Amino acid sequence: MKDIYYFDNASTSFPKAPGVAEAMARCLAEVVGSVGRGSHTGAYAAASRTLEIREALCRFFGAPAARNVVLTPGCTYALNLVLKGLLRPGDRAAASVMEHNAVLRPLRQLERRGVETVRLPCGPDGLLDLEQAEALLTPGLRLCVLTHVSNVCGALQPIEAVGRLCRERGIFFCVDAAQSAGPVPLNMGALGIDALALPAHKSLLGPQGLGALLLTDALAGALEPLVAGGTGSQSDLLDMPPFLPDRFEAGTLNLPGIYGLGAALDWWAAQDAAALRRREQKLTGHLLARLRELEPDGLRVLGPLDPERQIGVVAVDFPGLDNAEAAFRLDRDFHIQTRCGLHCAPLAHQTLGTFPQGAVRFSVGPFTPFEDIDYLQAAVCELMGV
Repeated sequence: MKDIYYFDNASTSFPKAPGVAEAMARCLAEVVGSVGRGSHTGAYAAASRTLEIREALCRFFGAPAARNVVLTPGCTYALNLVLKGLLRPGDRAAASVMEHNAVLRPLRQLERRGVETVRLPCGPDGLLDLEQAEALLTPGLRLCVLTHVSNVCGALQPIEAVGRLCRERGIFFCVDAAQSAGPVPLNMGALGIDALALPAHKSLLGPQGLGALLLTDALAGALEPLVAGGTGSQSDLLDMPPFLPDRFEAGTLNLPGIYGLGAALDWWAAQDAAALRRREQKLTGHLLARLRELEPDGLRVLGPLDPERQIGVVAVDFPGLDNAEAAFRLDRDFHIQTRCGLHCAPLAHQTLGTFPQGAVRFSVGPFTPFEDIDYLQAAVCELMGV
């Protein structure tokens, strides 16, 4: 038995991309100065490397320019920056019922201030009901925010179709790419995305505590900064600088995290992205097949149940067994690390029929061996007594 069988990549990836830890340690040991906070070669070198990483993110996700890449403390911060920076009393915003609390909770705060939220319905498989969404995405909406992939069941939402509807109707479109940034192709321009929020620590295989918000000029011009403070630029002004990315980057940047993300992006640039996506689909198909073999014994597998319409995130509801107990026993007895509960997405669980008991989620990554899935199935069989 291995020390761990890691099936919690939807929470944070493990292992990280080769070179990430080394780049972070090297930054802490060797990089002198901080971006915009020093008049010396060390600070200039840090700024140069940070620009390279913005450029890499720009290429990876089809942002308008490197300056449109805002580095944030995480994906949640990036989403809050859009929601609270844009929406005002009397505005209307649309969000699906599969959203994470990183969207639902800021919207609830904004509702108390007079913002109206329109809920876009999804089917029991977690996929957006596009026909109903089309009827609800009316021209009067200020913003549509949509998770690209459900963090509960892996459902891959039709963001291209939604982006087209938003463009036609003059609605800003924000995509939460927390679970998809990395293995799933994403191009802001082609998909009609105005704001793309992503974390470093999930599928990009970088460190925790860092994210990015990629913005179009149109949306950036409509946003008020969520946090104000020093930027190292235009220090004579009491207002935030009017230009990107400084306008939305108050305070000292997480330089070790940025260097770690840079190493992860370097790793991605050296890979065959299409081959990695094909492997993930095969891995997801294998996981679905193994778990669905236990459906006659009562195990309920959630989501689209189709590797073409989801990523490697699969949740299950155990029969006659508390899901928290199942996750605990998987860890204690089989060294299988997973996550149970409501996954910060209560409306998603209501949609999937697993509220309030939640579910046990298994999520794979690019380094997950196929044989670990067979081991997982054997462990689930033992828990179920089949």
